[in-house]
Amino acid sequence: MSTNSETRGEVLVVTGMSGAGRSTAANALEDRGWYVVDNLPPQMMRPLLELAGRVDGQLPRVAAVVDVRGGELFADLAQIVWQLREANNLRIIFLDASDEQLVRRFEQVRRPHPLQGDGTLLDGIREERRQVQGIRERSDITIDTTHLNVHQLANRIAEMFEGDDTPRHRVTIMSFGFKYGLPADADLVADMRFLPNPFWNDDLRALTGEDARVREYVLAQEGATEFLDAYMAAIRPILAGYQRENKSHSTIAIGCTGGKHRSVVMVRELGDRLRGDPGIQVSVKHRDLGRE
Repeated sequence: MSTNSETRGEVLVVTGMSGAGRSTAANALEDRGWYVVDNLPPQMMRPLLELAGRVDGQLPRVAAVVDVRGGELFADLAQIVWQLREANNLRIIFLDASDEQLVRRFEQVRRPHPLQGDGTLLDGIREERRQVQGIRERSDITIDTTHLNVHQLANRIAEMFEGDDTPRHRVTIMSFGFKYGLPADADLVADMRFLPNPFWNDDLRALTGEDARVREYVLAQEGATEFLDAYMAAIRPILAGYQRENKSHSTIAIGCTGGKHRSVVMVRELGDRLRGDPGIQVSVKHRDLGRE
């Protein structure tokens, strides 16, 4: 294995106590573009990094969740990580919580601790603490999740590991026609049927909201720009709240009768206005354009 392939990209080992939030951390990383492998045996880390090095930067950030579910294989984690650190941009994040909080979390989900066996929850937790002590001492980052809920932990992970160009929230702005039904996945819906319909203009009927003449016609109508200004003022706090609550994607649906004229224009306008907002990635979709 060449040094160049091993040093490409970032590598993160996510480990820690069972019940301390490894799955939440992994999901938060995946939402922000990391390639995440869950429950990876430590012995498979080197082949994973070799593979990541062969795909020409397509896996620039790799996270491996490694924990005691690996059984006896887990015992080699500290040694393997120490060896790989010499040739890789590798960090270790260790998630921990108090014994009392871990007991409560296991009781809430009604699942046994992976090392509990015939003993109690506390027996399993104490045995796990003994097994993870070596890797905990070598971790780069330790997060105590005792007083964090899942949203707070996900936000902590996002703040630590997302890049400057990584969007915290992806929003799809979709045009649609009411006569074809509401989009099932819409978080917010707005109705453009309060505007005159270009369909009834013989010169515009065959065109779509993608055409400049239709755009000019729609935006010239009374209430069009007022709606855009007011709707932008309304949705920006909502999108900011989605980010705070770690909601990674939302869909804003803008409808008119057939999804051909008014809604298409307004979706384009809203998309142009939202692009450039910090932490937001915008995509535009026209669900029903072309159905007539």
